[in-house]
Amino acid sequence: MNVEIKRDGLILRGLLEAPRTNEYDIAILMHGFTGDLGYKKTDLLAQVAQRLHEYGIATIRFDFNGHGKSDGRFQDMTVSNEVADGNAILTYTRKLPHVRKIYLIGHSQGGVVASMLAGYYPEYISKLVLLAPAATLKEDAQNGELQGTTYRPHHIPDALPTKKHLIVGGFYLRTAQMLPIYEVAQQYTGPVCLIHGDADTVVNKKASERYHDVYQNSELHIVSGGSHQFKGAARSQALQVVTIFLEGFE
Repeated sequence: MNVEIKRDGLILRGLLEAPRTNEYDIAILMHGFTGDLGYKKTDLLAQVAQRLHEYGIATIRFDFNGHGKSDGRFQDMTVSNEVADGNAILTYTRKLPHVRKIYLIGHSQGGVVASMLAGYYPEYISKLVLLAPAATLKEDAQNGELQGTTYRPHHIPDALPTKKHLIVGGFYLRTAQMLPIYEVAQQYTGPVCLIHGDADTVVNKKASERYHDVYQNSELHIVSGGSHQFKGAARSQALQVVTIFLEGFE
């Protein structure tokens, strides 16, 4: 079912898929920088959702502002307003009539958003899954680097063209330098599953290792040969870890 949620004058567009049962658990899926909710069957979040559906877990996944089919300009997107997007989606999900437990699953920058949202709303999140969470974005911003594009970190431009032919707003870079990522994330003390590929060239696995250090109740899985998108055999392994964690660890 297509869903539309308003947040500060913007419409966020997403997809809610739920079993026809009286009650169910639901996972909120959050995509990464420049990504979308997973419109192709081969997309990571699409396959995560499909796997969860096989086990009776509902999913809601959506495009962040400035991405996919949601309103807004990509240039105006920041991690902070993606957290605001996530807050709107969580509020919507909490009001659904048949929901028991709510899980958060975030990939890359969506993992950062999910970790912070769980820190802000720990009592509502039963479990948290972070797939290659891009917490290194703060360090990158402080060093003046964005996925291969460099800039002067103390003289940030209002707009930064990237190698992907997208324009990142200067406010994204300025706020990224000061994000309290781990400070907020560690307020969540529930079960956390961290999954990271050791061949990830976009986000170093040290990000997940640091999350593992600050969380009180986490498990860390380093996937051999896993890329940032967990392609090939690494995808199957990552999906299996997610399934086992949500189905078998209370």
